[in-house]
Amino acid sequence: MWFSRKQGLKSPPDGVTPVAQALPKQITTKSRGDAAESAARAHLIQGGLKFVEANYRTPGRGGGEIDLVMRAPDGTLVFVEVRQRTGASFGGAAASIGSVKQRRIIFAARHYLMRFARQPPCRFDVVLVQGAPGDAKESCIEWLTAAFDAS
Repeated sequence: MWFSRKQGLKSPPDGVTPVAQALPKQITTKSRGDAAESAARAHLIQGGLKFVEANYRTPGRGGGEIDLVMRAPDGTLVFVEVRQRTGASFGGAAASIGSVKQRRIIFAARHYLMRFARQPPCRFDVVLVQGAPGDAKESCIEWLTAAFDAS
């Protein structure tokens, strides 16, 4: 028997839960990344930095993105890249920040700094989140200050 797309879905009989409601909400890479950024932000604030901005993107295609912009107590503007990996295979989170990724972050940082009349001191930090960011027992956060520079 053929069914038409125009036929509506029939509601299930009483007491039967539709499959979509029975399955747990799917964890996406976006939700994992958001959780890692949130954990990193809390870790940095606990470490003395002040939050300025999140997910700064340069306009247009091919630009870069800065996950977190923070300010250190001495006034230094800190551009933070957050990397999350569930396992240590292929070098883990630290190995995923190659020269191309660094160039894109530096490009975005230069674009961000154009809003200032006088450029403040700045640095590039990396926060590595290994494991599941929502599970405190399973995750490990490592903060690398001045992980790379713009030269």
